[in-house]
Amino acid sequence: MQNNQSDQGGTCGAGCGCGHGAGDGANGQGDGHNHLSGHELLFPDMPFKGMKKRIKGAVKDVQLQQFVNDATLKKDVARTAMMNDTFGPNVLAVKELAGSIKQHTLDHLDRYLEQFIENAEKTGTVVHLAKDAAQAKEIALTIAKQKGSKLCVKSKSMVTEEVELLDGLESIGVETIETDLGEFILQLDGDAPSHIVTPMIHKNRVSVAKAFTRELGAEYTEDPQALTTIAREYLRKKFAEADLGMSGGNFLVAETGGVVICTNEGNGRLSTSVAKTHIAMVGIEKLIPKQEHLGVMLKVLARSSTGQPLTCYTHIMTGPKREIELDGPEEMHVILVDNGRTNALGADTREMLRCIRCGACLNTCPVYRKVGGHSYGAVYPGPIGSILTPMLRGMDNYKDMPNASSLCGACYDACPVRINIPKQLIHHRRVMNEQKMNHWFERFVMKSWTVAYGSKPLYLMSNKMNKVVSRLMSGKKDKGGKYVDHGWSKKMIGPLKGWTDQKDLMSPPSKSFRQWWNSEHDSKGGK
Repeated sequence: MQNNQSDQGGTCGAGCGCGHGAGDGANGQGDGHNHLSGHELLFPDMPFKGMKKRIKGAVKDVQLQQFVNDATLKKDVARTAMMNDTFGPNVLAVKELAGSIKQHTLDHLDRYLEQFIENAEKTGTVVHLAKDAAQAKEIALTIAKQKGSKLCVKSKSMVTEEVELLDGLESIGVETIETDLGEFILQLDGDAPSHIVTPMIHKNRVSVAKAFTRELGAEYTEDPQALTTIAREYLRKKFAEADLGMSGGNFLVAETGGVVICTNEGNGRLSTSVAKTHIAMVGIEKLIPKQEHLGVMLKVLARSSTGQPLTCYTHIMTGPKREIELDGPEEMHVILVDNGRTNALGADTREMLRCIRCGACLNTCPVYRKVGGHSYGAVYPGPIGSILTPMLRGMDNYKDMPNASSLCGACYDACPVRINIPKQLIHHRRVMNEQKMNHWFERFVMKSWTVAYGSKPLYLMSNKMNKVVSRLMSGKKDKGGKYVDHGWSKKMIGPLKGWTDQKDLMSPPSKSFRQWWNSEHDSKGGK
């Protein structure tokens, strides 16, 4: 029971909480329950105005923060250790190489798309192009109807979440089972994934036990091995009965027309090999030029995602099964999904499409650790979601996302393909300001700061005003005191209220550094 990578997602372990990593919590009683449905969590009404409300709830949820913080910290430590142990002083060089492969592909995406389609069709794969989520879903539903499908087994795929495929299949009478254990439990609970790799990082094994007892009629147990056995026995029957298999894809190899899936369990391969018809739904940005480039990408993906040298299963599908092969689908389809990705192909934003969905930026992000994935109100949360989601679903629909970052740069340091996420966040903020998407008062404050900090007299005056007001609010008076004499504000008002919702705000000292320096040193710089 381990975690999967990227679009093929995660199971159990720290992500599921069935007894590993963050799962037990302080007393093992948390169930990660959210009053919103899975659809509402990831597809709220647009424009999304509820991020601040969700964050307020998340920061008060002690168990949620413990689950998320413990699991992400463990993965982040494992990533750093594995990358350093493997590549030593060449870690940055390897990341630059992986990033350059992806960037080159994006710079020539039209050419590699044509090459992939040509080579995939040579192997017998039927390739479809989908401009948006609605078209991608309709293509999949049409195939299912044509084949008279009754049961679909679907391995973890962020793109199928993105287009709401599961709901679509069930609406036409196709029973659809999520075969990734974490996703399967979320499906039973009517919940939604909160992490790119470990989808149920916000739950623990108590949640699993309750879901299996309630939905499957299993005897209540919190033993991880017993829970795994219950799921395995249930899912194996579904694999044998399924007439349609669905998956995503970690990489598309233009040179061979192959779809690459990386997993740490057998469900991914069963989803692609047992059913007579298989559909792989993959974003167009997953392309790489050649098979030789796959080695580089696999090395950084596993290490960045779960701290492993390599995933347990690296499955490359190149068309339906041939006459000499014993297993595999009789018919294979690949749906190449745009759904806003071409909006990010501009020179200033193209690098964000390098993302290989390893989740490293989420695991290292101090904001994600505090608020969890559901606070973002989107399929892609965390740092990468904060830049990618506004491009995919409209910046005016997700005005808060680019601001949900401290710009500490931890995500940039962790990224295995060197996406400069802080730079992209600033770019989004600039665009929002230029197009007046943010509130007029915010623009006024920022403009005032720009003017004040661009002039020495105004800068000194603003500092004095800040000192006086802050110290009065904290109960400190502007009389005497040493340079280190601070006060603490427990509750600010107006725009500053957010600073004191979670912690006290330190007021400036009674003497500024400049005042202290002048009083301690003569004009020549020393006594």
